[in-house]
Amino acid sequence: MLVGKRISDRYKILELIGGGGMSNVYLAHDMILNRDVAIKILRYDFSNEDELHRRFQREALSATSLTHPNIVSVYDVGDDGDLHYIVMEYVQGKTLKQYIQEFAPISPARSVHIMKQLTSAIANAHENHIIHRDIKPQNILMDAEGDVKIADFGIAMTLSATSFTQTNSVLGTVHYLSPEQARGGTATNKSDIYALGIVLYELLTGELPFSGESAVSIALKHLQAETPSVRAFDATIPQSLENVVLKATAKDASHRYNTVEEIYDDLETVLSPSRINEPKFVIPVDNDATKAIPIIKEHVLIKDEDLTKTRVMEPIVEAKSPSQPQLKKSAPVKAKKKKWPKIIAGLFIAAIIIFLFFLFATDLFSPKKVAVPDVANLTIDEATKKLEAEGFIVGEEHQERNHEEIEKDKVIETDPAKNSLREKGTEIDLIVSLGVEMTTVDNYVGQNYSQVEALIKGKYKEVRKEEVPSREPEGRIIEQSIPADTEVVAKEETITFKVSQGVRMVRVESVVNYTKADMDDYVRRVGLKWRTSREEYHESIPAGSVISQLTKAGTMVEEGSFISVVISKGPAKKPDKPLVIPVVIEYKPTEEGIAQNIRIEIQDKNHTFSEPVEFPILDDTPYNIQLVIEEGKDASYRIIRDSEIILEDKVKYEDVN
Repeated sequence: MLVGKRISDRYKILELIGGGGMSNVYLAHDMILNRDVAIKILRYDFSNEDELHRRFQREALSATSLTHPNIVSVYDVGDDGDLHYIVMEYVQGKTLKQYIQEFAPISPARSVHIMKQLTSAIANAHENHIIHRDIKPQNILMDAEGDVKIADFGIAMTLSATSFTQTNSVLGTVHYLSPEQARGGTATNKSDIYALGIVLYELLTGELPFSGESAVSIALKHLQAETPSVRAFDATIPQSLENVVLKATAKDASHRYNTVEEIYDDLETVLSPSRINEPKFVIPVDNDATKAIPIIKEHVLIKDEDLTKTRVMEPIVEAKSPSQPQLKKSAPVKAKKKKWPKIIAGLFIAAIIIFLFFLFATDLFSPKKVAVPDVANLTIDEATKKLEAEGFIVGEEHQERNHEEIEKDKVIETDPAKNSLREKGTEIDLIVSLGVEMTTVDNYVGQNYSQVEALIKGKYKEVRKEEVPSREPEGRIIEQSIPADTEVVAKEETITFKVSQGVRMVRVESVVNYTKADMDDYVRRVGLKWRTSREEYHESIPAGSVISQLTKAGTMVEEGSFISVVISKGPAKKPDKPLVIPVVIEYKPTEEGIAQNIRIEIQDKNHTFSEPVEFPILDDTPYNIQLVIEEGKDASYRIIRDSEIILEDKVKYEDVN
């Protein structure tokens, strides 16, 4: 048993919260990030299947690319010895299967709301080229607010693919298996669409469309039997909503929705009045059922041997240089008297004379040298004029560099440096200031503060830290005072970082019978929030008070989290009371044979005195006065013959049995 152990010295196993044929799921606590997580651990009886491990990790890593509010986030994938695990977001609540078993059948409006979340999530997965392959209510979690999150992307299919003997693990999935998967084909995007259609059927009816004594018999029904009608189960379900089920679960994948986005768009309007009585979806008739299938030719892969073989290089032969013609031996030359020693001696004496002359007469012949003037802090034009006045030439190209004291476009120094002795006409280069060096501020948000502090130490005038509560891990920078990519003089700026203190956990109290004012006071005091999940009638709890809480008392939640509660609407309203009062309207004409006009006025739930009933009588006429009386209200009626009130009365709700 793993409860109480630590995985990779980071995840402390708290309790077993679920399991399947291939893995067990535990509630664990991340000791580094100080949060609860769900950790799925591969079962021990698969520990020697190397291929299983590779595919398990590959599929899990692909799921980490999914970011969607209706998909369970995958935080980490790894192994510890023989244990292979996936760390996921911990969703406190129940599975959609448990929700269906408890509340089925689900109303069309609620079913559509759930399906829109599911289709949005699966569409996101398909955009990332990930097929779930095993969509079923058992793999869908429902949180305290009633929102759903899909888990187990690709994992069930990956595991079952490694062992054909694990039939018990397949049995739970075969109810949602597409026909192409039942045939042994590859799962596609449309396989997920088929499974979504089965889930919608189960939401609306609380039952599965196909059942049998074995997985094989159920798979055959997916292949052969049409999806039963949800309207046969409940005639109040709109035809438009049944059409979504029928189109999503068509046997031929070409007759289903092309994409999950199409289902979502259909669900947007499926309950609108204009679509309630739309025609039933039927599979298009194929007038050319028997078709010739073209021969599929095998493509032969040709190996380019010219590119892969090792070539033998021909030896490179150096070209022989042509034979130099042989010099013929010349005949002996008669030695001549050499004159060059006398020439060299004369030149040497002349050099000595010149050297001595320059040594004693430099002032007479050498050009005069001038000190380079100081032009620091002058503009380029001012420096140029000053240097030229001393007889120097200013170079056209200027060197540039930053300087903390000298303004931009003013001279820092010269090359050669000031006071250097140089001949007039020497070219002097100016070194010009670019001003104070500007620093482009990096984006430090999301980084660890201690690392950033060490990195920028001494760079800014001051670095400040402001700790704030946050869901981000402790020590992570969540905001910086100077936006990224801003150019600043770092030595003159103070940069302030808002750093996460981490999540503070709060134990939820029992809030049953709290009024709304009590709830406001409680959440303000402990650092939580609250919201109404729904309102219900209650015989003993007064209106506006809490009947129950979806976030159970004793649960540890993050500071700033919502507590969802059910609010009382007070005692349920008593039913309306119908009452029939038979009367005989007496005929009293002033002249015999003349009709009298009768006017009957009623004031009750369905009538007002301003909507009377009038008719003539020639003799005594029986009449039934029909009243509907609401709780806490009265009903009245009166009969007027010509202009005379001959009968009127008032009936109280309490007086009617």
